[in-house]
Amino acid sequence: MFYGCNVSCNQLPTSSNGDWSALIQRFSPHSYSIIYKRKEEGRFLPDFRSRLEVGVSSPKMMKLRVSAVQYHLHTINSFEEFANQVEHYIKTAQEFDADFVLFPEFFTTQLMSIGNEQGQPLTIQELPDFTEQYRSLFINLAKKTKMHIIGGTHVIRKGDRLYNVAHLFYPDGRVAEQAKLHITPTEVKEWNMSPGDGLQVFETEKGTIAMLTCYDIEFPEIVRIAKAKGADVIFCPSCTDDRHGFHRVRYTSHARAIENQVYVVTTGTVGSLPTVDFMRANFGQAAVITPNDIPFPPRGILVEGEINHDMVVTADLDLELLYQVRESGSVTTWRDRRTDLYPDWK
Repeated sequence: MFYGCNVSCNQLPTSSNGDWSALIQRFSPHSYSIIYKRKEEGRFLPDFRSRLEVGVSSPKMMKLRVSAVQYHLHTINSFEEFANQVEHYIKTAQEFDADFVLFPEFFTTQLMSIGNEQGQPLTIQELPDFTEQYRSLFINLAKKTKMHIIGGTHVIRKGDRLYNVAHLFYPDGRVAEQAKLHITPTEVKEWNMSPGDGLQVFETEKGTIAMLTCYDIEFPEIVRIAKAKGADVIFCPSCTDDRHGFHRVRYTSHARAIENQVYVVTTGTVGSLPTVDFMRANFGQAAVITPNDIPFPPRGILVEGEINHDMVVTADLDLELLYQVRESGSVTTWRDRRTDLYPDWK
């Protein structure tokens, strides 16, 4: 159902030539006023149509609860220790009835601290050896808790290349991947990481999301594309080692939320891995970021953690509010793009 109207998604036209305007106006005038008010002006909002087609439509489904983990890095001795720590955070989010839980970028580097038989820390080249255990752990936890889990990022190997890949674990056992698209100089020089070559958005029963990792959020073009593809929530796992890096990601997360009128959920690693190169220093804080408009907090922050503390933060996202401000907010930044002057990201 859409906003309480008695029309199912399979009754809606599937062709671009279908009379969407007449049908939605008939069954739900409120929906019509939001979605089709500007169709005649050439400002049709495609994200609404895609949302109808996948059934994300009832008032209940327009809301979702997200948790973000400020993951505490410390030396461990076994994969079991890692698994127990992960399960602790997921059970915490489950106790808050979260629909989604986000882990940080590079949090699986903690596994490198286990070390080898000679007592030396593992190298980044050895981290992909844990991929099957990592996937199995998160698949089982997602199915058990019925939550969508963004398992931070994990380094995987394809051929002779290493990729920093965000993973979405669905409650039904499916797994989706999004490689980091923009690689920092340190990742290239010290870890020989390769960039991903494409952006996807992911449909869930709660809405359409994208996963953009840390440095990715600093590039406005890629977030424009994610929004144009229908994403309403950007999950941004991050790993920064000082205040400078942290604030680059944080400030640009706010900018992307304002520019695209989307939510951004971000978090980072805290703690330290004293034996693992480039993971000794961490400066992190989770936050759930909104556009800056009347329905939202003035600072554009629904919730944020205590900097560098081991904790989980939780907040509710109302997708309906996004659609309202896109149509009739104090500013309508997505609708008012000057596509006659610069590209219309599709």
